[in-house]
Amino acid sequence: MLVGGEGTRLRPLTDNVPKPALTLVDRPFLAYMVEWLGAHGVTEVVLACGFLPDRLREALGDGEHEGVALTYVVEPELRGTAGAIRFAAEAIGDRLEDRFLTLNGDVLTDLDLSALLRAHERRGARATLGIYGVEDSSTFGLVACDAAGAVLAFTEKTGEAVPGEISAGAYVLERSVLDLIPPGRKVSIETEVFPRLVGDGLCALRLDGYWMDIGTHERYLQATWDILEGRVETEVRATAPGLFLGADSAVADSARVGPRAVVAARCSVGEDAEVADSVLLAGSTVGAGARVSGSILAPGAVVEPGARVDDAIVAENERVPAQR
Repeated sequence: MLVGGEGTRLRPLTDNVPKPALTLVDRPFLAYMVEWLGAHGVTEVVLACGFLPDRLREALGDGEHEGVALTYVVEPELRGTAGAIRFAAEAIGDRLEDRFLTLNGDVLTDLDLSALLRAHERRGARATLGIYGVEDSSTFGLVACDAAGAVLAFTEKTGEAVPGEISAGAYVLERSVLDLIPPGRKVSIETEVFPRLVGDGLCALRLDGYWMDIGTHERYLQATWDILEGRVETEVRATAPGLFLGADSAVADSARVGPRAVVAARCSVGEDAEVADSVLLAGSTVGAGARVSGSILAPGAVVEPGARVDDAIVAENERVPAQR
């Protein structure tokens, strides 16, 4: 699993926390991915780390998560998607099987990985991409396939809001694909490896279900509501429709929280405060009479009494004073 990026589009949330370790509703985002993999029979996940690897380890812990063994491999420098795969493969040596999954570590999804593995084996492919249909492909590259699922071509981002099929960031690879990745340097699997496999064992399978790249503030919020409103299969249980209240959170009786909101552990919402369509991460505070709408409060953030925050992100341990 590729988890080495800096998550620049999610700053300031990712200034001091790698994107996969960000809390999504009630757990680190990466926990959702590990649990999804475990549901499809995966027993070990190798995490190809780069940015703030110690924070990632703190978030998920050592050893295992929900019965899935975890191995952390830290790149000496960022090596791109393919370079990270080769580096991680070399790090674990003979434990790498002849066929393995590779996943981008920034996608919330419940797609059927078991179907992807079956299609790969049935076709005798060298690499099989999970692809996903979208209505607006303007910010994604498109994948063109023939009727049998063989990949014909890749089209880079066009900026046009047209429907199409994009890479879902989930691949089944044969170990021989590693031979196409030069060692010791930055290599992109999307632009340097997969194009070389077109016509030489590169296949794709369209997968249906839920899929969301959480790499922007808007998508982070949307993924939160999709979890709480049951659009993605997870173990999260809302405390009320569209609402999640964490352990030891303190919400005043006169406060108005919802219709969609996450108030994480050890948060405080004061008298007559309002919180709507917002995420309050651990230990954040909304003072009496304050209003928070369409926003994210990073851990330890404080919205002082009477202050107003609309469509914004308040960084870790920052304070928002009331306007005078």
